[in-house]
Amino acid sequence: MKVLPVGDEALLVELSCGEEAQALHAELLRRRAVGELTVREIVPAARTVLLDGLPEPARLAARLTDWEIPPVPARAEDAIEIPVRYDGPDLPDVAALWGVGQDEVARIHAAAAFRVAFCGFAPGFGYLTGLPDRYHVPRRATPRTAVPAGSVALAGPYTGVYPRSSPGGWQLIGTTDTVMWDHARVPAALLIPGARVRFVPVGSG
Repeated sequence: MKVLPVGDEALLVELSCGEEAQALHAELLRRRAVGELTVREIVPAARTVLLDGLPEPARLAARLTDWEIPPVPARAEDAIEIPVRYDGPDLPDVAALWGVGQDEVARIHAAAAFRVAFCGFAPGFGYLTGLPDRYHVPRRATPRTAVPAGSVALAGPYTGVYPRSSPGGWQLIGTTDTVMWDHARVPAALLIPGARVRFVPVGSG
């Protein structure tokens, strides 16, 4: 763990892996909830956590490295279910990379227990972890200029759902009609860091 000052009221904590970042994020949220930590914002990323709005950042920085950070606890709430048609244009390529049939890609992906590690790229886009290492896939060699909204995609260790049409280089394995970002909804984002997610296969018709 490396703790870096950011301005007068913030700290950036660098971790060695995504799992450590998720665990620290969960512990920070727990401590804030019970009144042990005063902070305005806690923002997780792939291997960092930003704490903004700290009254005494130097004091917290000196203590953080001595904290015992438990693994991410199981969350009691039900998983968010996202219906998905496994009909993406890159499904054959992913099947070949995994060494299985296309139907098996759908089964493996839908069987995984996903968690939102962090959000970014576009409003409503969550980076979901949960696939075993052997199913991680590279980004496409040539990104697409436009990926349709609702595309379910893979890249490296992550699964994501494009909330709107945008350029992208992830491997597209399916589509969903679930709205990931809705200004009329509170909160607008369907996915938040730490949330559990399950993909539910539906017919392609």
